Amino acid sequence: MKNRLILGWLLLAAAAPVFAQDFPLQSPGKVNQITVHVADHLSISIAHKGQPVTDHSPASITIDGQTLGERPKVQKSGTRSVNEQIHPTVQIKRAEISDVYNELTIQFQGNYSLVCRAYDDGVAYRFVTAINKEVTVNKEEVAFHFVKDFPGEFPMEDSYFSHSERVYFHKDISAFPTDSVCSMPAMVNLDNGMRAVITEADLWDYPGMYLTGSGVKGHLKTAFPQYVKEEKQTSDRDVMPVAREDFLARTNGARSFPWRVMILTDHDRELLENELIYKLAAPNQLKETGWIKPGKVAWDWYNANNLYGVDFVSGVNTPTYEYYIDFASTYGLEYIILDEGWYDIKTSDLLHAVPEIDLERLVEHGRQKNVGIILWVTWKALEDHMDAALDQFKKWGVKGIKVDFMQRDDQWMVNYYKRVAMKAAERHLLVDFHGAYKPTGLHRTYPNVISYEGVRGLEWSKWSRQAEPEHNLQIPFLRMLAGPMDYTPGAMRNATQRTFAPFFPLPSALGTRCHQLGMYVIFESPLQMLADSPSNYLRNAECMEFLGPVPSVWDETRVIDARYGDYALTARRSGADWYAGGMTDWTGREFTLDLSFLGDGVYEATIFQDGVNADKMAEDYKKVVLKVRSQDSLEVKMAPGGGWVARFRKL
Repeated sequence: MKNRLILGWLLLAAAAPVFAQDFPLQSPGKVNQITVHVADHLSISIAHKGQPVTDHSPASITIDGQTLGERPKVQKSGTRSVNEQIHPTVQIKRAEISDVYNELTIQFQGNYSLVCRAYDDGVAYRFVTAINKEVTVNKEEVAFHFVKDFPGEFPMEDSYFSHSERVYFHKDISAFPTDSVCSMPAMVNLDNGMRAVITEADLWDYPGMYLTGSGVKGHLKTAFPQYVKEEKQTSDRDVMPVAREDFLARTNGARSFPWRVMILTDHDRELLENELIYKLAAPNQLKETGWIKPGKVAWDWYNANNLYGVDFVSGVNTPTYEYYIDFASTYGLEYIILDEGWYDIKTSDLLHAVPEIDLERLVEHGRQKNVGIILWVTWKALEDHMDAALDQFKKWGVKGIKVDFMQRDDQWMVNYYKRVAMKAAERHLLVDFHGAYKPTGLHRTYPNVISYEGVRGLEWSKWSRQAEPEHNLQIPFLRMLAGPMDYTPGAMRNATQRTFAPFFPLPSALGTRCHQLGMYVIFESPLQMLADSPSNYLRNAECMEFLGPVPSVWDETRVIDARYGDYALTARRSGADWYAGGMTDWTGREFTLDLSFLGDGVYEATIFQDGVNADKMAEDYKKVVLKVRSQDSLEVKMAPGGGWVARFRKL
């Protein structure tokens, strides 16, 4: 009997909860707070300006069958405050980024820690392990238990095999299916105009994270693509997973895992200024970066090489691309792209161009004209010939590669991105990832990663109505939060809702001419495309007075006003000159632009604004030139689906 009593007490002790502890961490300005609750299970609560956002959201990671975060035992904890300045190699928004945060590290028995950061514009946490061997990550539990069943904006996916080119579905959290996933960033609309955006940062050697429904009001869970066990190649570019392992990753056990991030704002304009993902990413790993040159690029695929008024047959051939080079040189564009067709798709031979292309001649012609060449490749062709192909590209004198159709973010494919970035950097090649998952900061760690697609961009106009102004006013607030966004703007054939029809070989775009021009100020991509035909640009040479000089990187960014899905008005500085741009959805809008952002002195303002008939004829615009000072203001009037741009050149 006595032994049974002792055994009963032991069982009760084993089942008893561990001593509960709370570890709150506030941001430097006391705007945001993340609290770690240590009890039977680790959980996280998040608050913004004293208002609870999420409450006791579980957090754990299971490694080699052991769940870290279950019955946790604290060994020690500590905090630190950081106030630093980051000088980005490639200046996407600004030349200097303030990196100011408080950090909490809790070390637990079992060789793991939880690291939390609180910034005034968001919070993040990650697991760090100190296991000196290769481990198998069975699963990770990341949840967001919101305090109410808020509505949100979710880029729903059909599967883990995706270009990440989605539209946003507006639905309550409780309406999120438990058998579906959405990619990120995704947004939850809190009370009083506040927003919470969920995504991740510093992803490497690990699969990407997705959101899914939980079946509980206000509660979101996460899901991850498991490691690919078997795959099937169905075309030169599509390699489909057909079987998966029962684990997420096999990886070094002494490592940090990706940051789980929530960006918090009171005003939508703050989303366009946020650089939290960049700040959370690992710093630049390249010793030499002087060769990395952002710029604009004349692109062939969207316009199908449709040149006119020339004395040669246009197509995938040397005379066509010499013409592209001459056009780029005339307007100061830094690059052209040779997209699909320059190599034989049937053989995926990246070491030789098709007979119609004299690549060495084109590179030399470009060198004489100060225009570099970027080559498009499928990821699979590059994977099969990586070192030989990159060596050949370097030998030819190519400046970069556009890698396409990955459509996955399982562990192997995430590692592929890093491998391409590293090997390309060794040969001084830029990388533009298309058919890509969301950015998570690789462009900071390897700044030769100059841009990413992963967005429903202008090319969708070739076959659908889905690259339209309302969508165009959603993506800067969500997709662009993750990093550069290669939307590929620049359509010179513009249409209203009434006059638009998709036509693949001769595309037009929904929205006005100035809506397209506005993208060069609102949308961020250090490699910024001019998607239309050189012939169309030459016919609209006045627009090239703006598109030629507009930069693709910036010294300073100021968002004047913005609202998700509706409009954006932004001013950016490059050197002594300022540029301002506006875009609106299908509602026409008027603003007064205060020019106090300008410095002292007189500026020449060259303005492109929607014409009085732009609501009927989308190509209608008006150019105005006038002199202004910082104490002046300008009236900005945008038609439905319209836009507005100005260049302020200091005199």
